Amino acid sequence: MDKFLNDMEREKPIRFTTQQLRIATDIFTHLLSSGGSGAVYKGVFGNGTHVAVKVLNWSPDKRTEEQFMAEVSTIGRIHQFNLVRLYCFCFERHLRALVYEYMPNGSFDKFLFHGSKILRFEKLHEIAIGTAKGIAYLHEDFGMLLFEIIGRRRNLDINIQDSQDWFARWVWKKFEPGELRELMVVCGIEEKDKERAERMVKVALWCVQYKPEVRPLMSVVVRMLEGAAEIPRPSVNPFRNLMPGTLHPNKPVGSAFDSERTTASGLISFQTVTEFSVMHATAFMTKYEIDIVCT
Repeated sequence: MDKFLNDMEREKPIRFTTQQLRIATDIFTHLLSSGGSGAVYKGVFGNGTHVAVKVLNWSPDKRTEEQFMAEVSTIGRIHQFNLVRLYCFCFERHLRALVYEYMPNGSFDKFLFHGSKILRFEKLHEIAIGTAKGIAYLHEDFGMLLFEIIGRRRNLDINIQDSQDWFARWVWKKFEPGELRELMVVCGIEEKDKERAERMVKVALWCVQYKPEVRPLMSVVVRMLEGAAEIPRPSVNPFRNLMPGTLHPNKPVGSAFDSERTTASGLISFQTVTEFSVMHATAFMTKYEIDIVCT
């Protein structure tokens, strides 16, 4: 956790102290909402920027720490018009908090299910498109994010030797001939984490495949990362269309892995298919459906 926090200080978002957030929220006076995961307070920075401060209910266990790190590292590095921005975070003994862009209109469900004002269908359509764009952005970018997590570095770094300047392509060059040990050494991955690292590499390579129809559903991605689903070995270079002498870019590529199916016993099984939809994506916060009401 200490290394993660130090790394994040070199990235966005900014790390704040408890005292800074107490000042910004006027000692957590203006409660916006509360729920099972914590409470959300309205705050304002010294420059006049209004924020929503989510104070987390905290239990000192590894899973909770991992969830906190995932949210900070993922949302904190993403800046896209349709996604709520994470400005800063606080990780101290008595306070764990996430500070988001404040959305004055609140959560979408307030208008959809409980609002006295009926939204025009034209506006609902606009909201649907904006939400879809945010989710699509996250889905398409997840593979590249995984590479950055594996390498603990930006995918493109001109200050690194030429062979590694574009990290994602270098990973493929090591993966294809089975030279992942060099990858582990370069990235500082310990032997005990080898299986996790290999799993993440394979998932990342699947997520950045050139043909969208062979990329996995995000629900499948989650299971593959958790080890609940087998990950077929990627056999097609996802960056082949960016190199000389590549394969035909429009040639159909069949998916080597499987769409998920739940059996009567509740266990996950898989049915081999040649293509599948990528319409499902991970449910991150969007500007229209934000985490003002904690769930």
